[in-house]
Amino acid sequence: MTRQSLPPSRFSRRAALAALAAPLLLPRGASAQKPDIVIGQSAPLSGMMAPTMVGVFGGQNMAFDEVNKRGGVAGRRVRLVVLDDAYDAKRSLENARTLVEQQEATALFGFVGTASTAAVLPYIAEKRVPLISVYSGSPALRAQPNPYFFTTQASYADELVKMVRNLKAVQSTHIAVVYQNNEFGKLLLPLAEKVIASEGATVAGVRSVESSGADAAAAAQALAASKPQAVIMIVSGPAVVSYVKANRAYLGVPVYTFSLSVGSSILKALGDDARGLAVSRATPYPWRATTPLARDFNAIMEKAGKPVDYDHYLGYINGRILLEGLRGAGRNPTPESLTQSMEKLNRLDLGGYQLAYSPQNHHGSNFVEITVVGPNGNFMR
Repeated sequence: MTRQSLPPSRFSRRAALAALAAPLLLPRGASAQKPDIVIGQSAPLSGMMAPTMVGVFGGQNMAFDEVNKRGGVAGRRVRLVVLDDAYDAKRSLENARTLVEQQEATALFGFVGTASTAAVLPYIAEKRVPLISVYSGSPALRAQPNPYFFTTQASYADELVKMVRNLKAVQSTHIAVVYQNNEFGKLLLPLAEKVIASEGATVAGVRSVESSGADAAAAAQALAASKPQAVIMIVSGPAVVSYVKANRAYLGVPVYTFSLSVGSSILKALGDDARGLAVSRATPYPWRATTPLARDFNAIMEKAGKPVDYDHYLGYINGRILLEGLRGAGRNPTPESLTQSMEKLNRLDLGGYQLAYSPQNHHGSNFVEITVVGPNGNFMR
């Protein structure tokens, strides 16, 4: 079993770490003599990004809890050890060292953010320990091949192309860009400008916003002068709420943004202002249980008494992908055997979400679709 996810209202570092330290019970019938398969994760359990990731982490835990209740992998429990990095890249690397060298993790999993992932990529290559799934679609992370790095969702480049093509299809070709004044935004701004131009649209204007969102109104007012037909928003965390509200007040044009920018906590904070927000999604729609994967997920969420959402579905899918790799890594998985198992997954179908891996391809999916927030915060395809 994994740690329990925490409600946003009580999501503090102390509470999170206490949950991680709680005793873990073996599933009925599991052998106490078989050591756990340790998986390590560095994640923002505190700080600005913590509330936005609660559902995602909860979904991961559901995938691991599910397999452990059935006896684990090859009779061994999968134990996720999570260390807090407060969304700080330096701490992410320190945590990676602790997880690999002290906790003897078979793999690292689910690191959050472009900077944190970039910080750890040289280390995993040095130690030959796979990092499977990260919560960042930055193309910069994929620019150089890394034999121990595996992604599970489409890149931000894939999402940008989908956004611009969708805008062109509705005759919106004069597109402004608002980007966050941090590594995430600065890395993606040139790519957004390139994609807009390559797809035959024009950049109406560009403005930055701080991570706090304090200058969102000024950014929206400045963009309004260029009369854009739509805005692509390269923003995450609290600034999403600030800019969407400012855009509604000063521009009144559609806003398109990325899959990891709009989770349940952001929707709740936006309230009625979320209506009409277009979000590219790198995971399938979770509410229609027409595939085995969606049916499994809906059943688990119903049993847990939780509403279905994209956040939990993302974490759940990533956990399932890691578990597929572990199943093919032998009775006693090692970092090397798990790496080889991931490369041999070839065409992996989770029952409604398809991926493909090989020794030459460690980036398993380019699936993207556009959803729009409708009444009551419901997503429409």
